[in-house]
Amino acid sequence: MLIGSILRNKGSHVTCVSPAATVRELLAELAEHNIGAVVVSSDGVTIEGIVSERDVVRRLHDRGASILDAPVSSIMTTEVTTVGPGENVESLRRTMTNQRFRHMPVVDGGRLIGIVSIGDVVKSAIEELETEKASLVDYLHR
Repeated sequence: MLIGSILRNKGSHVTCVSPAATVRELLAELAEHNIGAVVVSSDGVTIEGIVSERDVVRRLHDRGASILDAPVSSIMTTEVTTVGPGENVESLRRTMTNQRFRHMPVVDGGRLIGIVSIGDVVKSAIEELETEKASLVDYLHR
């Protein structure tokens, strides 16, 4: 299965925040959309960073509650690993597991076109297994 298939099923909407947004505003976005990470982008097309719940928790521990009024740019990850829509989900699963990523932006031609979570990857694996099982059961009952 390809990454593009996951996006077709889940949609391509990506919640983004500006690098100048406060961490407090970031938390409001995470809560409102019930998500664990957002892409940091000034224009919604180019990626300047990514920031997750984990980033916030770690910075709260390190710096205290004052971090809530700091800009997202002060806590975001700037070296963002991305994936293309034509790449294989199995390869992405390995990358996410080995590098301990839970969210990966999908980029096509240098433009942000979606985001895939580890939950999306697991769901696609389960769907593939269910399809394979159904095919085998059908084959055995012929």
